[in-house]
Amino acid sequence: MTLIGLTGGIGSGKSTIARRLADHGAVIIDADKVAREVVEPGKPALAQIVAEFGPDVLLADGSLNRGALGEHVFNNAAALAKLNAIVHPAVQERTAELFQQAPDGSVVVYDVPLLVETQNVYSFDTIVVASAPEHVRIERLMEHRGMLESEAASRIESQAPEEERLKIANHVIDTSGDISHTYSQVDALWEQLKNVD
Repeated sequence: MTLIGLTGGIGSGKSTIARRLADHGAVIIDADKVAREVVEPGKPALAQIVAEFGPDVLLADGSLNRGALGEHVFNNAAALAKLNAIVHPAVQERTAELFQQAPDGSVVVYDVPLLVETQNVYSFDTIVVASAPEHVRIERLMEHRGMLESEAASRIESQAPEEERLKIANHVIDTSGDISHTYSQVDALWEQLKNVD
């Protein structure tokens, strides 16, 4: 198995890169989806969250009320640390299971937005960073997610600076051009990945 860490700030085009790698046959594991999965009703992490923060973090159907949980941890570093101590190990355990389920010889892409911001215990063979100038990312967030310019800028500001991501990159995909420009870079990267022992 070749394990690729794929990261990039919000609006950087990371999802486009992941989809193109999937088209080539890569196994994509989305960290955000795993994080949602481990707190579904019936999962141990959800029970731990309720025990720590109280029953008001649940909706009537027994699923996680993210808004209510957010109020507990917003601007409360101690509460956020407690939440992370519950969720992060559950995510790591589930991610390890998904890695093991990948067929032998697979190129596995771990799509993780906060690779720089969070501790990752994985031994990546290579790290790929999706990169675009901030003004391009703001335009995308306004166009595709309906954000106000100030909201988009604030979301970008809340993440690690671009230079921190670029420091850890083995490959940088410049997504600031048209989609064919992005695809050509991803296709070239795929050719390299296929030749990794």
